[in-house]
Amino acid sequence: MAGALLLYCRPGFERECAQEITSAASIMGAEGFVKAKPESGYAVFTAHQEQMGRDLGKHIDFAALVFARQAIRNAELIGDLATGDRVAPILAAALRQGRRFRELVLEMPDTNDGKALSSLTKPLAPHLGKALAKAGVVVDDPEAEDRLHVFFIGSTACYVGVAACDNSSPWPQGIPRLRMPRGAPSRSTLKLAEAIHVFLGETEAKKAFVPGMTAIDLGASPGGWSWQLASRGLTVIAVDNGPIDEAVLATGQVKHRRTDGFRYRPEEPVDWMVCDMVEQPSRVATLAAQWIAEGWCRASIFNLKLPMKRRWEEVERAQSIVAEALGTQPHELRMKQLYHDREEVTAHLAVARRSR
Repeated sequence: MAGALLLYCRPGFERECAQEITSAASIMGAEGFVKAKPESGYAVFTAHQEQMGRDLGKHIDFAALVFARQAIRNAELIGDLATGDRVAPILAAALRQGRRFRELVLEMPDTNDGKALSSLTKPLAPHLGKALAKAGVVVDDPEAEDRLHVFFIGSTACYVGVAACDNSSPWPQGIPRLRMPRGAPSRSTLKLAEAIHVFLGETEAKKAFVPGMTAIDLGASPGGWSWQLASRGLTVIAVDNGPIDEAVLATGQVKHRRTDGFRYRPEEPVDWMVCDMVEQPSRVATLAAQWIAEGWCRASIFNLKLPMKRRWEEVERAQSIVAEALGTQPHELRMKQLYHDREEVTAHLAVARRSR
């Protein structure tokens, strides 16, 4: 049925993605059902009423979704694609989506089976592009509000839908492509780099991370997050009983404090507190909320290690902990399962900006 909402997610987290969209849809008054095959890398919510599904796709806040990497609305499943002519049925579905788009994106799930489909999508892309142009469909209009997505789930089946450019991920498959920087002591630095990209964006990040600012890194060993902050010009106190990589300390911007991250208190307020400790998510959420509530920092990025079961419920619990701890104090909280996360989600908590 057209009007379905297609969500990409990390393989293995389809259930959590389904739970989250079902909850969000219910709050918005949209009843329906979800199809989410384990390890498929996506979930599809179909409303009982097509118009209700279209409204949900249009008004759902993508940034507020934790487990979704991408959100495609009005998704229409095209099955039984003939190997000799996949273009014609995809073109017909595209025409039902509109005539002007900012971009055409051919994608597949982030799975081994999905990666194997790249040999199909690469040669198909130029043929589909020509067919769309011949039919009068523009896919490079910088003023268009939507992107046209074709999401292959097999060699003979795909979803065709659209994503609002200002209410979706800008990256193919919803995955920022980041290179491991030279000099970083661990790949965990990519997790913080991705969090900054996702939560702040390039423009806001330049304002939020200014050389000369100060930061505390709780549970810092071996120093991947401290290195990321130092590379942006911040002065960092790395808090951990474990060692910090010598190259990180050699930057001259990172000082090591051998103590427990839950017991450490800053001598004076700092701009940022970051935390990537292996600990119960409720305990880390409580700690992050305390740093904001006490005025020890203005903003925080922290990681929550999720249990094997009831992971969506644990995310809801962490959100409730923050909300209860801060009460009426204005704050902004976002959570996302990043590409560089595994059995975890990353959160950004900050003092709310004052409206002008």
